[in-house]
Amino acid sequence: MEQRRLNGLAKIAPAVLVALGLVTLTGCVSRPSPDVLKPVHLQARVDEAEVSVLTATNRTADTVRGGFGSAWADNLTYEQYAFSVPPDRKGVTIAYPTSTLDPERQFAVIDRKQLAKGAFVEEALRSVQPDGTIGIFVHGYNYSYQEALYRTAQIAADAKMPGAPILFSWPSAAAVAGYVADRDAALASRSALDSLVTSLSASGKVKRIVLFGHSMGGFLVMETVRQLKLQHRDDVVGKLAVILAAPDIDVDVFRSQLKDIGRMPIPISLLVSKDDRALVASSFIAGERPRVGRLDINDPVIEEAAVKERLRVIDITSIQASDGLGHDRYASLAKFGAQLASFETGRRSTAGDVGAYVFDAAGAAVASPFRLAGRVVGAQ
Repeated sequence: MEQRRLNGLAKIAPAVLVALGLVTLTGCVSRPSPDVLKPVHLQARVDEAEVSVLTATNRTADTVRGGFGSAWADNLTYEQYAFSVPPDRKGVTIAYPTSTLDPERQFAVIDRKQLAKGAFVEEALRSVQPDGTIGIFVHGYNYSYQEALYRTAQIAADAKMPGAPILFSWPSAAAVAGYVADRDAALASRSALDSLVTSLSASGKVKRIVLFGHSMGGFLVMETVRQLKLQHRDDVVGKLAVILAAPDIDVDVFRSQLKDIGRMPIPISLLVSKDDRALVASSFIAGERPRVGRLDINDPVIEEAAVKERLRVIDITSIQASDGLGHDRYASLAKFGAQLASFETGRRSTAGDVGAYVFDAAGAAVASPFRLAGRVVGAQ
């Protein structure tokens, strides 16, 4: 038995080393400093486009560099940003501003202000879509505040979505070696995310909150929903449309979370890929325990479990990734939003549509993460 285990480790180790090597590589190449948060003045352009992003973070402010670090704060800090969007964008790779700014190619902050909680909620309510939907993005492991902020701006720009999406940024160490520290930080951030979601759901104008978690951010989302359920906040949970992209969650932990949460009015959607090598590394670190983000929808057991647990398990392997790991495919979904008129069979999905599905990048079966609630999740 031990020899078989060693043989298995020998087979998986090269893939893990490649994944960790690529994570290290992408983590060291041109990671932006807090300087990219400083507003710049641009000459007006005919083709100038702007997007707005609202942020809530429980990171401690870096008063020296003007950003936010990895230390945990006791309270949330709220901000509002306006971005200049470059017209010449290649895929989902983000070109950060440099000292010699090229607005045709680089994103840039053109306005930044800190908000009191009341003012933040007011701004958020102005961004509620006509059907009552508002979106919150929760980033994953190894993200700095500025990286998560620019990623949210990229998604908003590619989706051409009205209003301002909300970024919830928890205190990730933004370091490859910080996996365990990030796991602890995510767990410690449950009440902060709970507070944000609860404050928004209190308005009758908000009918649906798209809670979109990527990677370890998906683990934080599920833990927060579980906490709300255990607090008997069904009034809040009933408004949530949970979407987990490449969720870095142990399969058995996820099953336990689902047991505590119970049936949600809007089925949880999982965006998965069998070839996600970042999750291969995560699984290895966790003692070879499988991760939810690598579920195989062709496995009859998975399809049966999706129906039984009332989930939508959606394979997005056909979507192109930019990180060399297949872990950031979610960022590419936004550009397909305009193509999507319906889901799966050419009809609007309903809350009863559960099971296993495939997104075809050549067709129209993909959408912006923040539009999934209305178009794919099919919330009513």
